[in-house]
Amino acid sequence: MSDSVLPRLIVTAGEPAGIGPELCVRLAQAPWPCALVVAGNRELLAHLAGVLGLPLTTVAWDPAAAPRPHEPGRLTVLDLPLAAEVIPGRADPANAAHVLAMLAAACDGTRDGHFDALVTGPVHKGVINDAGTPFSGHTEFFAERLGGARPVMMLAAGTLRVALATTHLPLRAVADAITRESLAEVLTILDHDLRTRFAIAAPRILVCGLNPHAGEGGHLGREELDVIEPVLAELRAAGLDLSGPLPADTLFQPQRLAHADAVLAMYHDQGLPVLKYAGFGQAVNITLGLPVIRTSVDHGTAFDLAGSGRASAASLQAALACALDLVERRRRAAGSPA
Repeated sequence: MSDSVLPRLIVTAGEPAGIGPELCVRLAQAPWPCALVVAGNRELLAHLAGVLGLPLTTVAWDPAAAPRPHEPGRLTVLDLPLAAEVIPGRADPANAAHVLAMLAAACDGTRDGHFDALVTGPVHKGVINDAGTPFSGHTEFFAERLGGARPVMMLAAGTLRVALATTHLPLRAVADAITRESLAEVLTILDHDLRTRFAIAAPRILVCGLNPHAGEGGHLGREELDVIEPVLAELRAAGLDLSGPLPADTLFQPQRLAHADAVLAMYHDQGLPVLKYAGFGQAVNITLGLPVIRTSVDHGTAFDLAGSGRASAASLQAALACALDLVERRRRAAGSPA
């Protein structure tokens, strides 16, 4: 955490040919009660401000400078070079190194205390892989860079929170990835971070089954009987408030969710379609289990919107606001001034 009372947050602009950089320009138009730094390309951000017709003065980030509240139209940039010309909507693998460099700089800076939280714009996994670097997502990248921490991906839209037992895996690999050990670890982290980061004294968690109808007593799969139920029983005995395994097709009912603080889905497309239907464009991706605060947008690079001026910054604004809230909660818990 930074020594100053004023929080300092870093935002990564993401894939340069996507909508991320122009969302950062829009983000810069509002006042924020923090020092705001964007990791990206200073020249590109200034160019996009001109295209959008928005005022923007960019200044180079100086780690020795005292943090100051963000002023509309003024943006501090951790400047990183591009390898190729940026054409909106047309990603170039030559710029994959630029994307990875911004993620590394933002992650390391947050780990080392230069920033209080990290907010990420969208990247394109395929472009980075096409450049020859295996990359399955922000979540896994940060976990590895931060010393092998176990990350838990959770998205929030209003009061609905959906965490994932597995993240970016092919569907045929999901069942094998859900072991007693991994599921227990994910649930323990989810319960812990709901208590410590969100100040929920006794989190109530609904747990999805993996199979249709939660396995139908073993007739539609045995993962519930052999893996999920034993883990839930063990953790309930340790004091966790867990309901399940529940059929995913009936779990997301208002009457069930009204009495829950979070849902654990077994895989990406089991829980996130519901959450994104409930709040797409306003939802926030929060990575639990890391030693740093990291939030992100709920959408991708939207190449079809890049350069059009029609992309909404609502999710990036929500991600920044969420990160600020988590920083303030952490400071209050530590007895520091907010």
